Amino acid sequence: QVQLVESGGGSVQPGGSLRLSCAASGMSSAVYAIAWFRQAPGKEREGISYISNGQTQPTYTSSVKGRFTMTGDHAKNTAYLQMNNLQDEDTAIYYCAIDRTNFGSLDYQLYDYWGQGTQVTVSS
Repeated sequence: QVQLVESGGGSVQPGGSLRLSCAASGMSSAVYAIAWFRQAPGKEREGISYISNGQTQPTYTSSVKGRFTMTGDHAKNTAYLQMNNLQDEDTAIYYCAIDRTNFGSLDYQLYDYWGQGTQVTVSS
């Protein structure tokens, strides 16, 4: 049974930083894509970044480029999201997810496994 657990969320002021962690267990193969998503109240789930096994650099959505950095270690089944210069609009529940096909996408519908999410609140 595949399980993903996110941690590292919290409350910060605008301009602050947080580092999210995702630990996956139960994966029988290291060939998969792992991604970060977020969902704010009343909004659709948004893809932030993903990295497929074999991809040299993560892919990011434009709104976080230059501020967020994703790292992934498929051998250790872990992923991280370093978030800098956080803004009010970054407030959301953040999820990590796995796509078994290793295709990788910012489309949440393509992902098979999800964590429970961790809350990030940016407010002055």
